[in-house]
Formats: sequence, C-alpha cells, structure tokens
Amino acid sequence: MNSHGQYEQQVVWAVVGTGIGPLLLAATREGLVNVVFHATEAVRDHALDRLASRLGTEPVEAPASPLLAEAIRQVEAYFAGARQDFELPLDWSLISGFNREVLRELASGVPFGSVVGYGDLAGRVGQPGAAQAVGAAMGANPLPVVVPCHRVVESGGGIGGFGGGLETKRKLLALEGVLPEPLF
Repeated sequence: MNSHGQYEQQVVWAVVGTGIGPLLLAATREGLVNVVFHATEAVRDHALDRLASRLGTEPVEAPASPLLAEAIRQVEAYFAGARQDFELPLDWSLISGFNREVLRELASGVPFGSVVGYGDLAGRVGQPGAAQAVGAAMGANPLPVVVPCHRVVESGGGIGGFGGGLETKRKLLALEGVLPEPLF
C-alpha cells in the first residue's frame, strides 16, 4: 500500500518460449494484461517501457510470481497441444470501447479450432458493416493468443492480417487444426 492506504499497481512479467517464438507475458493483480510476440530483448524492452508508461509503474521480471504462474502453465499447455481454452483472469485496462467489446466477444464466442470473419464478428457486436473497425481492434489486441485474434479471417477465405506476422498466424491456426502444418 502507498501512504494513502491505496494498493499500488503491480506489474510482473516473464518471457516464455513457445512454438511461435518467445512471448512476453505481463500481469497485474487483476489478471493477465499483455502478451507480446517475438519478445527478443529489443521488443521486450520496448513493450516494458510502454507498459510502464500506460500503467504508471515499472514492470518487474518475476516468472515465479503467483500472478504469472497459471498464465505460464496454460500458455505452455496450449502450445504442447494439451489445452484448448484459457481460463485466466484478464486485465482489460489497456483497451476500451468498441475494441474491448469486440475482443470480449472474440474471447467468449470463437472457440478453439474455429474461425470467424471480420464482418461476422462486427455483426455479433451489433455493428454490421464495421469489418475494418474489427480489423483495427484485432491489431490493438493487447492479449493475442489468449484472446485469439488469430481466429479472425477474411470472409472470402483469405487469412487476413496479423500483428505477429502471417507465418505466426498460420502456425497458430495449424496448431488448432484449422490449417495444415506448414511444410517448412
């Protein structure tokens, strides 16, 4: 607690190796707050600076933290093919408004092994015709993999874009059985 009797924000982080490369996981007392692809040292440092700025506290590396332990366990199980759903508390404080609404619908309404079109997802939140806005929400997703923006594709059958790169999106969809494994 601080001198005013209020709990100070605490942010802990760890980097986890996965089949798509290192992921940075960050959590607050509320839950998992950020997942960052390709967490090399430079990417990690930039993400941690951004988190510090947005959340008002310096993130602390703490892979053994109780705030992260379950998230790490579930992410590792997902990539090992032993988990299809994430059951984690999520801290939605890095996203708001339409984007948060779309991402919550995605998290609850598009299960493992399935995909949804950008326009279909827009319709699910009562905004038919807002496919481009859904695309922007996917690009702003602070919790990729756990909030599965890789499951959102073009309605015409195209894979669509992806903040982690198209190869990463293909690997995630292959892991879920939506696409065949890449040959190389």
